[in-house]
Amino acid sequence: MTLAGTAALGAVAGLTIFLGLPVARIGSPGPGRMSFLNSASVGVLLFLLYDVIRNASETITTALDSDRLKGVGYGLLLALGLGVGLLGLVGFERAGRRRRASATGPGAMAAVASTGIAARASRREPLAPAYRVALFIAVGIGLHNFSEGLAIGQSASEGAYQLFGVLVIGFGLHNITEGFGITAPLIGKQPSWRFLGLCGLVGGGPTFVGTLLGYQSQSAALSVLFLALAAGAIIYVIGELQHAGRKIGAHDVAMVGMLTGFLAAYATDLVLHVAGA
Repeated sequence: MTLAGTAALGAVAGLTIFLGLPVARIGSPGPGRMSFLNSASVGVLLFLLYDVIRNASETITTALDSDRLKGVGYGLLLALGLGVGLLGLVGFERAGRRRRASATGPGAMAAVASTGIAARASRREPLAPAYRVALFIAVGIGLHNFSEGLAIGQSASEGAYQLFGVLVIGFGLHNITEGFGITAPLIGKQPSWRFLGLCGLVGGGPTFVGTLLGYQSQSAALSVLFLALAAGAIIYVIGELQHAGRKIGAHDVAMVGMLTGFLAAYATDLVLHVAGA
């Protein structure tokens, strides 16, 4: 298969993430539904975390069996990626809080009060954290999808077209649930289609990029690194969503939602296994 055809199908596999995003445009649900949707997103992310670590660990253990030094190197790369993925978002969030604090300090508030901007800004400010967390989720999912794109591209370049087709279909289905995972912080916020489009590109676009790179070269180290970065980012956003869930309440409903999200993501992953990928 040509590079252009492979890239096109890789893009399709990644952009199915858009099918899960419109859930964010539903009205203002009550606490029970909000808690269910938030925790369902956590369930999806928990499965992705498990899947990411499993795939990275398989690469590391395989390397250890053939070349112990290389396997240790991959293990260190995993630890580095986890740290950068997690602490990088922590640092980004901390920098954002400092900027908001300086922008809303006494002097800044006095400067804009007479124009009425302060009132409008105060109404928008509660939405900012939700949008930020949604974008962080998209980043974590995008890093994960980059590694999936590598697998799609490599299978095409090796002529394993049956595996290639299974990966495109399976990852495409899987990305629908990942799109839903992005929406949890945005439920009831009525985000613009433009912002949802941005989240979709951040989360699904890396599948296309990974497909291009995987078709032209194979790198187990690159795959481990991006899986580790994804795991670190996912750990961060799970913590953020859990914090939001405690504020919403309805913990019994939340547990049902978490189980539902995990099983939905697991079911789409089984498609790949049943098909022989």
